[in-house]
Amino acid sequence: MHLLEDLERRDLVHQTTDEEGLRKHLSENTVTLYCGFDPTADSLHIGHLLPLLMLKRFQKAGHRPIALIGGGTGLIGDPSGRSTERSLNSLEVVQGFSDQIKKQIYSILDVKENENEVVVRNNHEWLSQMTFIEVLRDIGKHFGINYMLAKDSVESRMEHGISFTEFSYMILQSIDFMNLFEKENCTLQIGGSDQWGNITAGMELIRRTRAEGTDAKVFGLTVPLITKSDGTKFGKTAGGAVWLDPLKTTPYEFYQFWINTDDRDVLRFLKYFTFIDFKELEELEVSLNEAPEKRIPHMRLAEEMTKLVHGEESLQQAKNITNALFSGDVKILSANEIEQGFKDVPSFHLEKASITLVDLLVEAGIVSSKRQAREDIKNGAVYINGERQQELGYEIGEADQIEGKFTLIRRGKKKYFLIRYS
Repeated sequence: MHLLEDLERRDLVHQTTDEEGLRKHLSENTVTLYCGFDPTADSLHIGHLLPLLMLKRFQKAGHRPIALIGGGTGLIGDPSGRSTERSLNSLEVVQGFSDQIKKQIYSILDVKENENEVVVRNNHEWLSQMTFIEVLRDIGKHFGINYMLAKDSVESRMEHGISFTEFSYMILQSIDFMNLFEKENCTLQIGGSDQWGNITAGMELIRRTRAEGTDAKVFGLTVPLITKSDGTKFGKTAGGAVWLDPLKTTPYEFYQFWINTDDRDVLRFLKYFTFIDFKELEELEVSLNEAPEKRIPHMRLAEEMTKLVHGEESLQQAKNITNALFSGDVKILSANEIEQGFKDVPSFHLEKASITLVDLLVEAGIVSSKRQAREDIKNGAVYINGERQQELGYEIGEADQIEGKFTLIRRGKKKYFLIRYS
């Protein structure tokens, strides 16, 4: 199957500048393509996964992907998809963000020594070398004001206002495409649907700056904006964005995000984000229709995505935590797994070497009084590391500490409390 056919069947093509020309170009050449990622935070989030995985799809088809980190454009701010100006970060902050994002890109894309290994570039390298006069004389003359005003990223901001800084963003991104075309023979730019105006502006700049008769055939392709069937924003949870950095969103939280996908979205997300073939996708659709309670497609999606972003070991940890919470057998978890699975439960720091269970329940704020503590213990409502404890005089000691770091207290069926040892 041709790469474009596979992408279209997965509903991954939103717009192309010349579909037949691109199909022929991909069939006859090893194509260098790029996608940009502006460092607006110290981590990418799952909203970046679709374009990242598009690079990987092209790479697996034998083409050469460039992941462009916007160390230069990140200092300016992309107006696309926003109604207000971005806050500007310092050069040092943007450089720090860029370094972190570079590591994440390398962890997801193939960096083995082969002909189409991923190349990571930073546009600060060339944008920082250009003077303002050079930009105006050599680049600005090719951009008509009416042409720029007609772009969605600018037009949508006119009502609330847009600074000259953000208005100029498409010029800088166009310089990127021109530079990569000249230096890397890059002939295709991909991005989210909100990048269409920036992509076509870059193509126009390349066309205008080529000598008469020079072959400068370049292409643009965008992926669709991801929406959720329940109307909520994709990539957001009650705790905020779902990050690729495991310190910001743990592998367990990442796994849970995918496994909790709405039934109406799960098959679409399997097509978008995984490399599962269509035969298996059809089988997963059958299982969803015939046995939705088993959530087989959801587990498959969660497994594929967690393994891709965090690796096999983190996937197994996420599954261990999930199984332990379902069964209540939390004593099988490691300290690291406890940290992930109970990140958001109330916690209490304990310095004492030993303490009675009654006193701990009161001091940690788990119950309001010793009378209530004794009553809960007597009634079998208190669990230590998943095991019921009904001894009124029981003392919490080293044997109750998981790797010397935690003791997990459960009151009732679902109320967990984490005791942390200093």
